[in-house]
Amino acid sequence: MSDAFGRFAIIIHPQSVSDYTKKFPFTRFLPAAVVERAFTLVPPFEASHITGIVSATGARAEGWFIGLPWTPRVLLAMPPQATTRRLVQAGRIAERLGAGIVGLAAFTKVVGDRGVSVARELAIGVTTGNSLTAATAVEGAALAASRMGVPIGAARVAVVGATGSIGAACSQMLARQAGELVLVARNRERLERLAERLRATAAGPVSVTSDLRAAVGSADIVITVSSAIDVLIEPEELRPGAVVCDVARPRNVSRLVYERRRDVLVIDGGVIDVPGPVQFGLDFGFPPGSCEACMAETILLALEHRYDDYTLGADVDLAKVEEIHGLMRTHGFRLSGLRRFERRISDDEVEEIRRAARGAPALSARAAAVPERL
Repeated sequence: MSDAFGRFAIIIHPQSVSDYTKKFPFTRFLPAAVVERAFTLVPPFEASHITGIVSATGARAEGWFIGLPWTPRVLLAMPPQATTRRLVQAGRIAERLGAGIVGLAAFTKVVGDRGVSVARELAIGVTTGNSLTAATAVEGAALAASRMGVPIGAARVAVVGATGSIGAACSQMLARQAGELVLVARNRERLERLAERLRATAAGPVSVTSDLRAAVGSADIVITVSSAIDVLIEPEELRPGAVVCDVARPRNVSRLVYERRRDVLVIDGGVIDVPGPVQFGLDFGFPPGSCEACMAETILLALEHRYDDYTLGADVDLAKVEEIHGLMRTHGFRLSGLRRFERRISDDEVEEIRRAARGAPALSARAAAVPERL
């Protein structure tokens, strides 16, 4: 491999109005609505220089965070053409800085056509990072389930947001492993099409529902990958001993689950430790030296000097999921253990959750109900 640094950029945005204070402290003194509205007029900008990435192979990379100062609420409210224009502006900054590939992080990969139009306008590669996000969501859920003594092969697994790009990829992988798979989303027609595709290779039954509460209440393992901007899962909706992997940002799982349910294991999905003395140069809500899986995909492609488009559009290619997951291991990237709200979960804490689950009261009739089948 060439000794030259791989170079990349990642387009990020604030998850909430409170995030503006990390880069612009003066905003803490202004009304939230004023801040959010004012920043719709601010163009993308170079937010930080990322250094210190050293692969297990010896390859090195540097990059940049490009800030698009729009919250998820703004990104979803704006016309897709306006969002695409802003993302292309951000991509042009990446080109000028010397990046060979740019990653679309968080909601920048959800809006519009998931990077396809942006890629057409740029001379460098573009990826949403959804391939590695899907791979590590399943890996993280399997790790957490193993720690809780829940074998996937005998478990009822619910995927919330199953018809989305990441959700469909997770569902394809889980269908081969799960004792039973429950697909959860709002669009019944898309759910049925996905379920029909999965049944040919599924290890167990595949069911569909739009009843979120019934689905998560009956599941042993829940993976949430919805693009909703509000909390979807509350404390009373989970069964004792459930394992929940929350991949969504903003989170789909209420913090109250952690505070009130000591018999449920909730983990943050897709938190990746990056090798080397990494300096991201910006507080973006992750522990030092770690980042989201979608960001890690961009970095891995830069380390490989793979500057073509990679993961784009609504469908995720499982061959790419497997390839990028392999590159993650090759370069010494790894899941950041079990984490919840940026805090590591110890083995002792997992054991306490297991003990609490064994002593919890029986599940209610509603929670135990099986979602409808096709």
